[in-house]
Amino acid sequence: MTPIALALLACASNASASASASENLGNLFKDGKPILDLRYRYEHVDQDNALNNANAQTLRTRVGFQSGKWYGLSALIEADNVSRIGDASYDNLRNGQDDFSVVADPDGSEINQALLRYDHSLGNAVVGRQRINLDNQRFVGGVGWRQNEQTYDGVLGQLKPLDGLTLTYAYIDQINSIFGPADNRFDTAGNPANIEGHSHLINAQYVVMPELTATAYQYHLGLDNLALGNQSSQTSGVRLNGAVAGVSYTLEYAQQKDYADNPQDLDSDYYLAELGYTVKGVALKGGYEVLGGDSGPGNRAFQTPLATKHAFQGWADIFLLTPADGVEDAYVGFTAPLLGGNLATWYHDFSAERGSNNYGSEIDVSYAHAIPGVKGLVGLVKYSGYDADDFAVDTDKLWLQAQYSY
Repeated sequence: MTPIALALLACASNASASASASENLGNLFKDGKPILDLRYRYEHVDQDNALNNANAQTLRTRVGFQSGKWYGLSALIEADNVSRIGDASYDNLRNGQDDFSVVADPDGSEINQALLRYDHSLGNAVVGRQRINLDNQRFVGGVGWRQNEQTYDGVLGQLKPLDGLTLTYAYIDQINSIFGPADNRFDTAGNPANIEGHSHLINAQYVVMPELTATAYQYHLGLDNLALGNQSSQTSGVRLNGAVAGVSYTLEYAQQKDYADNPQDLDSDYYLAELGYTVKGVALKGGYEVLGGDSGPGNRAFQTPLATKHAFQGWADIFLLTPADGVEDAYVGFTAPLLGGNLATWYHDFSAERGSNNYGSEIDVSYAHAIPGVKGLVGLVKYSGYDADDFAVDTDKLWLQAQYSY
């Protein structure tokens, strides 16, 4: 045998041994990582109505384990506990304290995620209880701001047949909402712990070029026990976004129809136009977002029941349910580095999409900074002030938070 053949044989033998070692079943544990996340939060709510001010102290403890990979297979298990600290001087929608303002962080423990995942060069598949965050989470997200995260029971698959193209499909048969982990005598049709039904999520995203990403989507939401099925819907839309020379942009349009057994005849539109500019670390952004209203019996406005709503239309969460006349939100703000931390400030002006009502305006400010001496510990101070005109009441909210992630 020639020296070259011997060398090739030796290389093949070494490669085979290396591949065998890399696919050892024990790597599921050896390459795994523990999950530990602690988040303390104080939330104060002051509203100009008959309700008592809310003062909530809660601690969210998250523990779990992310396995390594074996032939592309991996697993994750994660449990959450939300515990009240001190007096229950707030309405968490499960404690019956309805003479206080709402802080929607019920006590309890549950499995947050429990899944099996398969990764391949052409995509991936996930089965079980999981996070699903699509695009900017305007229609499907995890509501990560609240102490009990929203997760989804079902199957998700992603296919990447071409460079830049990602095709996503998910089937969901239960949504574990932020109002869990369990229902009791105080729950309503508007805040079930678990949303039942059959939903199909279809999302196709293509990075056309560095300056342009195009996304088309269709979300069939069968939400049988949420608002008596009145929020079951079919939403179809297209989103264009990108950045050129520091200038970012987003254009989006969607249309919403009724779906499943929704007794209402839905027909409303969504529009978004956003422009931003980043210079020396300061990101400026302004936008105009419209969730259309609709005349007729009941509230048939454009709704986003599975969205991470806190990230949109102001942090005071005044418009979690779109009013029947819709919402127009004109906003401007910036994020900037400050004294080693990050400052964010936003201003919103809200009005009705149908009619001439001026709903009100809102100012939001937050500052986050790593806490010295403890790696992974971050502090946050956050304020939101809604000034009511023709909708809701004046609302001030203040948050103090410390979060540790291992």
